[in-house]
Amino acid sequence: MDILSLRNDTPGCELHNHLNNAGASLQPKPVINAIEGYLKEESLHGGYEVAAAKAQEIAGFYEATANLLNAKPQNIAFAGSATDAYFRALSSIPFEPDDVLLTTDDDYVSNQIAFLHLQKRFKVKLLRAAKLPEGGVDPQSMKEMMEQFCPKLVAVTHVPTNSGLVQDVESIGQLCKERDIWYLVDACQSAGQMPLDVNKIGCDFLSATMRKWLRGPRGAGFLYVSDLALGAGFETIFPDMAGGIWNEQDGYTIEATAKRYEQWEKNYALVLGSKVAMEYAMNLGLDKIEQQVIALANYTRQQLSNLEGVQVLDKGQKQCGIVTAHFAGKSPSQIKKALDEANIHAGIGTTVNALIDFNEKGVDWALRISPHYYNTQAEIDAAIQVLREIS
Repeated sequence: MDILSLRNDTPGCELHNHLNNAGASLQPKPVINAIEGYLKEESLHGGYEVAAAKAQEIAGFYEATANLLNAKPQNIAFAGSATDAYFRALSSIPFEPDDVLLTTDDDYVSNQIAFLHLQKRFKVKLLRAAKLPEGGVDPQSMKEMMEQFCPKLVAVTHVPTNSGLVQDVESIGQLCKERDIWYLVDACQSAGQMPLDVNKIGCDFLSATMRKWLRGPRGAGFLYVSDLALGAGFETIFPDMAGGIWNEQDGYTIEATAKRYEQWEKNYALVLGSKVAMEYAMNLGLDKIEQQVIALANYTRQQLSNLEGVQVLDKGQKQCGIVTAHFAGKSPSQIKKALDEANIHAGIGTTVNALIDFNEKGVDWALRISPHYYNTQAEIDAAIQVLREIS
């Protein structure tokens, strides 16, 4: 991987030491050019007209996403964000009172709130599987709870936003498939930093965003929907004319493909930018990206571990590009201010983001450093030096 060339292709690298890719990555020039070019065309020729003229390029979004996931274009829907995609999938499950939703302690905060809402409003029973001693959901606990409670849906976040943990979504997918249980995977933090294959995962739904590891634009994401879920007639709550055809006065026909989960209004500049971002990642190779990201993250963990009063918080048999650490006796604002003054971008997480996880770890906040493949050890060293001076 030619890091210098990739950095030259990333204008933001000249301005910042950007180690906040789990928040939003810096976009490469082809993505920027695709978005800016489309917006310029719209300003000159009109939104409807440009969308019609670019229809073939826009359709490429579905092919690019399918290639990323080893899926088919008809199983892909565009969404405004990962959460938008996730909630559209979740809303399509025909829950009834006393149905069970089985999840994990480490699922994303917005997902947890949505589960609690289902429990409060529709009397769905929310259950969480146990963890392995080394961190991450225990597949054996999942199996036992599936057999005992027969959940209607299993929902698992692949990579939690608050740590470097990678959960074993493939093992859980196999358990779901053997028991005919619907399976929803949040891949918001894994898409773009590691290979994803929906056939190996065995999921019925998978959601992701573009702005993080895929290096695409904000306000864009996608949803994968399996043939099985489409065949079951699932549809999101309140489909509009993208998801259905109003073909009789008191009835409509649902769209046959995953586009039933879309809304008609889309920002087509972001659709094209997303297409280019996924093609960019695929051209580099997700295996190579994962290797580079893990190497930088492991280096970061090692350097943080050498600092006095610093506790690296990441657990799990497999870890990824998100690195979290707590600084004893320091406030998050102190840490963030020092990094900001050095023009270094990183994130701060609190119990608002990871209530169960942080309570178990005995911390109320954590620094999150998330290097991508275009970052360098020198950039990590610069961040460590700032942290060493205040730790």
